[in-house]
Parts: sequence; C-alpha cells; structure tokens
Amino acid sequence: MIDSITVQKDFEITTLTNRSTELLMLNKAVNQDTLQLHFCIKGTGTLQYGPHYSRSVLAEQSLLLYNPDMSLPIDLSLSPQSEYIVFIISIQEFHAFFSQVAELIHFLNEENRNKKYYLEKQLSPAEILVLKQLLDGDRNNVMQDLYQRGKAYEVLSLYFGKKDEATESCPFLDSEENVDKIKRVKQLVINNMAEPPTLQELADDVGLSVSKLKEGFKHIYGETVFTFLFDYKMEYARKQLVSRKFNVAEISYQIGYSTPSHFIHAFKKKYGTTPKQYVMSLT
Repeated sequence: MIDSITVQKDFEITTLTNRSTELLMLNKAVNQDTLQLHFCIKGTGTLQYGPHYSRSVLAEQSLLLYNPDMSLPIDLSLSPQSEYIVFIISIQEFHAFFSQVAELIHFLNEENRNKKYYLEKQLSPAEILVLKQLLDGDRNNVMQDLYQRGKAYEVLSLYFGKKDEATESCPFLDSEENVDKIKRVKQLVINNMAEPPTLQELADDVGLSVSKLKEGFKHIYGETVFTFLFDYKMEYARKQLVSRKFNVAEISYQIGYSTPSHFIHAFKKKYGTTPKQYVMSLT
C-alpha cells in the first residue's frame, strides 16, 4: 500500500507498507531543488540509480539526499513485510523551517548550502516511535490530517535536533562487536519487557561493563535503556488499544505493570490522555 500526505506547500510524504510476498515498487519524479529523507522502519528498501548503482536502506536506518546539480528521481523497491516513509521537501521550504537554527545544521550553513549532501544514520527509538505513529495514524480520528502533519514536524525536530557535543564522538562504538552487543541489549529489553533484566544482568549477558553499556546505548539510540523501554511499552500498549483485542487490565499485565492504575498513570504521562479516553477518541 502506498499513500501520500501533503504536509504543506512543497512538503510531501509518501508512506509504503508492504504486507505481501512480492516487492513493492515506487517510481517518482523529484525536482532538482528538493531534499529527500528516507526512513526504513522495518525490512529493507533499495534505491536504484541507473543500471549499475543501488543503495539499500535497512531497518531502523535513514538516508538524507540533496544534490543541487541534478534531480534524483526515486526508484524504490521495498522488500516484503516492510515499512518505509519518504519525506520530499523543497530546499526553500526546508530553509524556512530552520532559518533560526541554520548554523546548527551542517549542510545549511553558508559554506555548504549550495553543495550536495548525503547522510546515513541510525534512527533513535524516539524517531522510530514517531515515524510509526505517522505511518499508522489514527484512521478513525476526524483530525487525522492534522495529527499526521504534527507528526511530520516532530520527526524533523528529532532528526535535526542538536546533539550534545560531548557525545559527538564515541570511540567505543568504532568496534562492530561493541555495536552488536548494544543491539543485543535492545533486543533483550524488548523480549523481556514485562520483567526487564537489570542493567547489571544485561551487561553480564552481552559481556560489557554497566558504564560501557549505558554509554553505548545512549549514543546509538539517543536515550537510556529504561527510557527506551518505557517508550516501547507505551507504543506497544497504544497499538493494543487500537486493536481492541485486550482490555486495559490485560494490556497492563502484558507490559509488566503490577496494577492497571500504574499503567493508566504511565500512559497519561506519555500521551496526555488515559487509555479509556484514547480508545473513545478512535470512535
């Protein structure tokens, strides 16, 4: 399934969800003065540039492309069971978004603003969460369009948010083995979200010190282990509420809360509304 969202003039989003066993194809002409942001949430997207060159965007990865000297038409093939989003923004509109903080974004400063730009980066859990919300939407909500536009701007603010200069370089992550260990930690946390291991147990399991685990996880995923876990549990709960397969007490148990009242408090802290109010807003 391919959908388009018009956020505003010269800012368009294409969402792709491939639930089939075949490749899903997207071919789209793009103006020369346009910036592209590709987000692969799940699976793999492959961009083809001419007959001899292609670039894959893997799950939880992003790709930013801008070339003022030539157009970069989108020739995308999306693997089965994949989810993918493309932001297409004119460079004029993009400059307007960030005019007050242009010096914080490398390719917007005066020295680089007319040069081509390319960036691959890992998506943080916060970015993935908002991208999933943008993709899934609240399809029964009469304010769906406004909701999706708000999520689009939230993605941009997270993606281009200024990083702490002290964590800009992390020699620990130069080792692929260490990166793999941090990714294993993330999966362990997800697999055991109802009864999560302690930091020491996680560190022992993957063979890292607690301090290295905390440092590496924060650098790769942009937040602490347990902040990531909280966000993951709340998004899981939100999806279960949308599905209407389980009641609040059952969902509370699934994600490890001792009482429904604790879950309700946590959900309201995250989304500003109670689970019951959220479900009612979907009707």
